[in-house]
Amino acid sequence: LHFVVLSIYFSIHHQKQVKMASLWDLSKRNPFSYPLQSKTQERKIACASPTPEEHSCEFGSAKYYAICGFGGILSCGLTHTAVVPLDLVKCRIQVDPAKYKNIFNGFRVTVREDGFRGLAKGWAPTFIGYSMQGLCKFGFYEVFKVMYSNMLGEEYSYLYRTSLYLAASASAEFFADIALAPMEAVKVRIQTQPGWANTLREGVPKLMQAEGIKGFYKGLPPLWLRQIPYTMMKFAAFERTVEFLYKHVVPVPKSELSKPKQLVVTFAGGYIAGVFCAVVSHPADTVVSKLNSDVGSTPVQAAKELGMKGLWKGLGPRIIMIGTLTALQWFIYDSVKVLFRLPRPPPPEMPESLKRKRAGQV
Repeated sequence: LHFVVLSIYFSIHHQKQVKMASLWDLSKRNPFSYPLQSKTQERKIACASPTPEEHSCEFGSAKYYAICGFGGILSCGLTHTAVVPLDLVKCRIQVDPAKYKNIFNGFRVTVREDGFRGLAKGWAPTFIGYSMQGLCKFGFYEVFKVMYSNMLGEEYSYLYRTSLYLAASASAEFFADIALAPMEAVKVRIQTQPGWANTLREGVPKLMQAEGIKGFYKGLPPLWLRQIPYTMMKFAAFERTVEFLYKHVVPVPKSELSKPKQLVVTFAGGYIAGVFCAVVSHPADTVVSKLNSDVGSTPVQAAKELGMKGLWKGLGPRIIMIGTLTALQWFIYDSVKVLFRLPRPPPPEMPESLKRKRAGQV
């Protein structure tokens, strides 16, 4: 019996090793990997003494994805926590527009009733929730981008790169929202229901007692409706905007640009993408705020109660918030890559095989 168990164990272990090896080989052949490396050249995972041309790890390695996930934690967790006051006022405008008429009036009413300390309500669930979301959003995006591009091949990955960005970001955000939903539910209630709870420690047991585990995930479907289109726009618009900037605005190739100047391009591309993100995802964001503030409500009921005009309440402050957020997130994420010396490929270029086909030289 022991012999049979050991045989099964080693068989499964061998299959896992073969599978990991095939995934590793796919990441090496991925068209989004660093183009200066030969596809047949053996590259070391851990670099020795650092030089400007060397990287700390291999593109597509476990270390690469882990650092990308860490960059996502910092980029989303820190930025969302920094704009909690603006987010709080935005949520209150969406839920109670009669009391909080606009962004400036919202700040005045909040400070008058709760003091300046009241503007920080919900910072703890914001930090925890969006840190977890950032880990999944950026980490899984890199994973799915490599996976889908390997499925398409080099030529189709270039031709349909926008669709690839959209698919990879949507897949990543699906899992990221599952990680975010519980903290988002607590955060919105703290911010929009006066007297419900003031801290995360008060809010979690109170929500569990009132609505059970379902209360933490009641807002997940509308959260998907808000976040998946937002993330698709965030990643696709950013990738194509940066590609456009390096092609038509920046006078030199990315490889000849200093790291600080590259980060400036990243920030600019992120802000432009953020404006589009805010507009695309705002109606669903309003429904999420209304849903989490009204016990027993459904997404359809919340949308009907808000009406078409109500769905767009708070768009102004959200454009400011999301534009700044998105720009800072991409800046922080790219800075982490620079700090840890990760491979940062230049914008994609047409493969040579495709150039030959288009020139009629098959």
